[in-house]
Amino acid sequence: MCVDCGVVIWTVFVVFDFVSFNILRIRLAYSPPKVLKITSTTNPRLVISAMEFEPLDIGNDVIEYDDMGNSNSNGEDDFDNNPDGYDHHLLDDDDNSNTSHLNGENNLEPYEGMEFDSEQASRIFYNSYARRIGFSTRVSVYQRSRRDGSIICRQIVCSREGFRREGSENKSKRQRTITRVGCKAQMTVKKQSSGKWAVSKLVKEHNHELVPPDKVHCLRSHRHVSGPARSLIDTLQAAGMGPSGVMSVLIKESGGINNVGFTKVDCQNYMSSSRQRTLGSGGQVVIDYLKQMQADDPSFFCAFQGNFDNSTGNIFWADANSRMNYNYFGDTVTFDTTYRTNRYRVPFAPFTGWNHHGQPVLFGCALLLNESEASFVWLFESWLTAMSGHHPISITTDQDRIIRSAVAQVFPGTRHRFCKWNVFREAQEKLSDVYHSHPNFEAEFHRCINVIDSVDEFESCWDSLFQRYNLGNNEWLQSMYSVRQQWVPVYLRDTFFGEMSITQGSDSINSYFDGYINASTNIHVLIKQYEKAIASRYEKEVKADYDTVNTKPILKTPSPMEKQAANVYTRKIFMKFQDELFETLAYPATIADDTGSEIIYRVAKFGEEHKAHFVKFNVFERKASCSCQMFEFSGIICRHILAVFRVTNVLTLPPHYILKRWTRNAKSGVLLNDRILGLPSNSQESSAARYDNLRQEVIKYVEEGAESMHIYDVAMDALREAAKKVAAAKKHCTGPLQNTLPSESQQLQFCSVDPDKKIQELTVELECASQRCEAYRVKLLAVLKDMEEQKLKMLVKVQNVKLNLKG
Repeated sequence: MCVDCGVVIWTVFVVFDFVSFNILRIRLAYSPPKVLKITSTTNPRLVISAMEFEPLDIGNDVIEYDDMGNSNSNGEDDFDNNPDGYDHHLLDDDDNSNTSHLNGENNLEPYEGMEFDSEQASRIFYNSYARRIGFSTRVSVYQRSRRDGSIICRQIVCSREGFRREGSENKSKRQRTITRVGCKAQMTVKKQSSGKWAVSKLVKEHNHELVPPDKVHCLRSHRHVSGPARSLIDTLQAAGMGPSGVMSVLIKESGGINNVGFTKVDCQNYMSSSRQRTLGSGGQVVIDYLKQMQADDPSFFCAFQGNFDNSTGNIFWADANSRMNYNYFGDTVTFDTTYRTNRYRVPFAPFTGWNHHGQPVLFGCALLLNESEASFVWLFESWLTAMSGHHPISITTDQDRIIRSAVAQVFPGTRHRFCKWNVFREAQEKLSDVYHSHPNFEAEFHRCINVIDSVDEFESCWDSLFQRYNLGNNEWLQSMYSVRQQWVPVYLRDTFFGEMSITQGSDSINSYFDGYINASTNIHVLIKQYEKAIASRYEKEVKADYDTVNTKPILKTPSPMEKQAANVYTRKIFMKFQDELFETLAYPATIADDTGSEIIYRVAKFGEEHKAHFVKFNVFERKASCSCQMFEFSGIICRHILAVFRVTNVLTLPPHYILKRWTRNAKSGVLLNDRILGLPSNSQESSAARYDNLRQEVIKYVEEGAESMHIYDVAMDALREAAKKVAAAKKHCTGPLQNTLPSESQQLQFCSVDPDKKIQELTVELECASQRCEAYRVKLLAVLKDMEEQKLKMLVKVQNVKLNLKG
C-alpha cells in the first residue's frame, strides 16, 4: 500500500508540474479573439422563400446562394443554449479572401457609397460595427460574375433576419428557441470597376432589442475558440480538468468572462470533439493518396511525423508544381494557419505566395494535429528541404509565440511579419473596454497603423493615443509596441512582401484555397477539394497569361516608358504601374539638394506640399531611392521616382527597376540553380546536388516537351541523342564515377568535334524549331479562345435552364 500511495503522490505532482508548466508556457500566447468572420448557419435556400428580399440586379451575372457550410434550418445562431453549437462553423465558403483596412476611414458608421478594399474587409467592418451596436451577423445571398465566376455582390444581414420555415423541424427532436424574427437590417456591397467594394444598400433599423455590451460576447459571430485557447484547453483536459475548471482558468487568464471570447457551452463542445480529434479513417486515405502521388512522381515530396492514431501526427507535402513555382516566386511566403483561429474541422495549413499576376500560388501544404513548437520546427525544416534549402526573403504568419519561436530557429535570416488582420482582430478583444468607452478610438488606432508615412509620425501618433486615452498601463498594447517592427507597415517597407501597396500589407492571410477548404470541410473530402483548388488556380493563371499576351492595354500617355512596361509586365502589374505613371502628372519634382553625382528631389502632390517624399537620384547610374520605399516593398516603382525620371529625361525604365517575377516571362529561361537551391559554388561536386539539378532541369524539359506532338517528337529525339552522348561519356570514364569534374584529357576528347560547325548546325535547328513553336502557339491560343467562347455559351444555357425551372 505504501508503494501504491507513493506512486499516486508522485503522479499527482507530475501532473501538477505538467499543467503548471504548460499554463505558464501558453499564458503569453493565449489571446482569446473576437470573431470577425461571418457565417450563414441557415440554409438560404430555405429562408429566401419566406423573406422579403429585394432582388439584386442580375444583368449579365449569375445569382447564387451561400450554402457551402453546415445548414441549420432552424436558424439558431445567437445565444448558444443548444449543446451542438460547436459544430456550427463561423465561416462561409469564401471566408479566407484577402482583406484590407478602410483607407483611412474615420467614420465607423456604415453608409451607402462607403468603399472597402475587398469583400472580406466589408464583412469584417460590418461585424465589428455589429459588436459595438449589439447584434450578430451572417452572410446571405451573393452574386457571381458570368465572365469569370468571381463573387461581385454580397449581402450581409442581421442574424435574426428571415423566419424559421414551418414544418421543417422534426417533431421528435427537442424544440429550439425561435430567434429569427424577420429583421431587415443588412448591408449589401458590390464590386466596382476599380476593384473596390462599395455599399449599395444599407438598412440600420432592427425590429428587436439589441444586446448590451456585457453580453455581446455570447452572440455567435463574436464567439470563437482561438488557437492559443485550444492549446490551454488541451493541456488542462489532458490533466483531467473538466469544463467548469477549464473555464475558470480561462476567465482568470483573460481578465474576465467578457474577454474569453466564447461561452462555457463552446468549451464543452470543443472538449467533447477533441477526444475524437484525429485524422481517423480519412487520415489513412490522405496518407495513401500522398504515398501514391510520390510513387507516381519522384518530384512529389511528402514527410510524416508522429503517430496518426492519436493527436500527435503531422503531415507535409509539396507537389512538383509547388516546388517549381517556389523557384520563380519564392521570395515571399505566407504560412496560413487560419484553421487555428477559425475552428476548422481539419488542421490544414498551406504555404503560399504570389505569382507574376499577383495571384496566390501554392508552395506546399500541411496537416497539423500536434501544435507544439517542435512540430512547427519540424514542419518548417521539412518545407525548407522540399524547397532545396532556399530561404525566402520574407515570411508572414500569425503572431503566436510558438510559431514566432519556430520561425526564428529555422529562418534566422528571413524577415518575419505578423498578419496585421490577426493583430486587429485581437485588438477588438483586448481593447473592447476602450472601444466601448471611446467610439472614435478604433478609427484613430487603425489610422495610426495604416496611414502614417514615417517612423517619427508613428511614434508621435502612438504616444498621443496612449496619453489621450490613458492607456499607459495596458499590457497588451505595450507588448504589441515592443514587436512593432514585425507588424506595423511603416517598419516593414524596406523588405519585399510582393503586395501591390504598403497599406494593403498583411491585412489578411493570403488564401490559396478560398472557397474550397473552410471550417466545414472534413478529412474525407479534403483531397478532392485540394485538387479542385489547384485546377481552378491553374485555370486562372492560364487565363491571365492568355489575356496578357493576346489583349493590348489602353495607353494613357505617349510615354515610351508606358509602352515599354505594357510589353514587359503582366496585365495586372502593368495596370498598377500605369496608375503610378499617370499620377506623376500631379507630382512636380524640385531639387532640394545637389551634391554633383547625387541629387535629392522633393516630390509632393500639387496642393498637398506638406506631404512630400524625397528621392535620391544618382545621375550616372540612373538609380533612385524614395522615402516611401514602395519599390523595396512591392517591386513596382513608385510615382515619386517616376516624377524624377520625367524631369531628368529618363524615358525608359532602367533594367534594375524591372523585377522578372512581375514580367510576362517570369517563368521562362534557365534558373540559376546554385542561387535558387541555396547551394555552395562547388555544389556540382556532390552526387546529391547533381541529381537534384538534373531533376529540376528534366521537370522543366518535360513540361515544355509535352505541349504538342511536334515538340514532343523533337524532345524525344533530343533525349535519344542525349542518351547516346551519356553512354559515350561513360565509356570514356576509367573505373567507377567519382565526385570530381572531368579531367583535362577527357575535356579535350569531348571537344574534338569542330565547335563552330556544331554551333552553326544547332543555330539553324533552333531557328526552325522556334518558327514551328510560334506556329503551334498561335494555334493553341486560337483553341483556348474558342474554348472560352464555348464556356460562355454553356453558362448562358445553364442560366436559362435555372431561370425556367424557377419560373
